[in-house]
Amino acid sequence: MRKWATFPLREGEVSRQAHADFPDRAIYEREAGRSGFFGPASHFHHTHAPTSWVDWQGPLRPRAFDLTQLEQNLNGSPWDLPDVLHNAHCKFRVWRLTEPMEFLARNADGDDLLFIHQGKGELFCDYGHLSITDGDYVVIPRSTMWRIVPTEPMFLLMIEATNDAYQLPEKGLVGNHAIFDPAVIDTPKIDTVFQAQYSEDAWQVHIKRHNAVSVVTYPFNPLDTIGWHGDLSVMRVNWRDIRPLMSHRYHLPPSAHTTFVAQRFVVCTFVPRPVESDPGALKVPFYHNNDDYDEVLFYHAGDFFSRDNIEAGMLTFHPAGFTHGPHPKAFKAAQEKPKTFLDEVAVMLDTRDSLYVGEQMSATENTQYVNSWMPKP
Repeated sequence: MRKWATFPLREGEVSRQAHADFPDRAIYEREAGRSGFFGPASHFHHTHAPTSWVDWQGPLRPRAFDLTQLEQNLNGSPWDLPDVLHNAHCKFRVWRLTEPMEFLARNADGDDLLFIHQGKGELFCDYGHLSITDGDYVVIPRSTMWRIVPTEPMFLLMIEATNDAYQLPEKGLVGNHAIFDPAVIDTPKIDTVFQAQYSEDAWQVHIKRHNAVSVVTYPFNPLDTIGWHGDLSVMRVNWRDIRPLMSHRYHLPPSAHTTFVAQRFVVCTFVPRPVESDPGALKVPFYHNNDDYDEVLFYHAGDFFSRDNIEAGMLTFHPAGFTHGPHPKAFKAAQEKPKTFLDEVAVMLDTRDSLYVGEQMSATENTQYVNSWMPKP
């Protein structure tokens, strides 16, 4: 058994509450924390922004990629997609799909989480039929057979929980109906659309195991379920169903926006919400070095208030090991003329293990992103 040493201390000029009511001489706060905002932490007050570097050398650095520029085989197999980011416990990929899949996919390596960035379509799987559209998260349990028929061109994220499963976060004091009520979760139906795809024609199932693909051919469509019962299923929730936790007096950490949890990473969703209204409350994300986790943000829609020159379809990657936070322009705007409402949607991936950048990502990278925090002359 282990436990963190706990010894809350105070030294010098400090606030009584994190993220609020800073000392007069300091407008910058930096959090150094462990275990992804769940472990011990200290809050430093600074007279200079912790991201005001003027030079950066070496391989560790903040990185930004434009995923709309990633080249891939349109309508290819999901098992042939290049990794955007990956480690032993997680694979992050993007997928463009305009034509119906002509085979069934099955991932024997772990659960898949789809996020529909653009487009809409019909998903057919062991459990039935489900219409999917932009903003949907779709959890596909390990070894489920499935295929997608787009009705509009689709741009999807695929996040694999390798040798793992997706679960919902523990909601603690706020109860089971906070963030999103389980009643909003949709599951596939054995409806007339599903029944119409029953077939005696030959179908293939492409099964991925240890990143190798095996192809099994049936003389019929194996999605021939006529009924099922149990508590395991494909499930869908849309970001529009999420009602974010918030406080008018305190800027909540990203952990308050957790949507799905695996053993070695979490997926969070930032959705539109009012800005903290208390005069002393921090109104932008706080500077932090979350030194146990790598942080990834995919920008889906809206005005990304803490970032400059970031558009929908882009991704930022902040590995553990350095302080990061709002861009100078965003921080200044929050000080001089703070917004009252945030209109942004973003998907965050926080991983306990270091992520590696895929080999094909260099062509999509903004190599000047590291310089975007530097003071302007």
